Amino acid sequence: MSSSKYKDLKVWVKSIELVAEVYDLVKLLPGEERYGLSDQMRRAAVSIPSNIAEGHGRHTDKEFIKFLSISRGSLFELETQLEICRRLNYMDASTLSGVGEKITEISKMLNSLIRYRIKNELNT
Repeated sequence: MSSSKYKDLKVWVKSIELVAEVYDLVKLLPGEERYGLSDQMRRAAVSIPSNIAEGHGRHTDKEFIKFLSISRGSLFELETQLEICRRLNYMDASTLSGVGEKITEISKMLNSLIRYRIKNELNT
């Protein structure tokens, strides 16, 4: 597995797009959340493509699967933080609908990639 090819993974590309969206969304948060919720949201978002890239660079399916799972965990963390924003009335459902759709899409892509890599690992 070539470490430079992670940029060709559609899930990595979509995750990078999600990071940009999250950085735009946190600008809508009140000032008192600048170093709280917004920081956590940015970190969770950045963690998603970062762990895809790191896992891809580890050169084994087992390690790649581990990092894909970490990436999925960060995605769910971000989804939870966005729900907190909605419940605290920092953002409304219509503002969050696009990012929610992207999270669902990335989640499905990660699940598929994990299943594929598990099957690949079992066959080697």
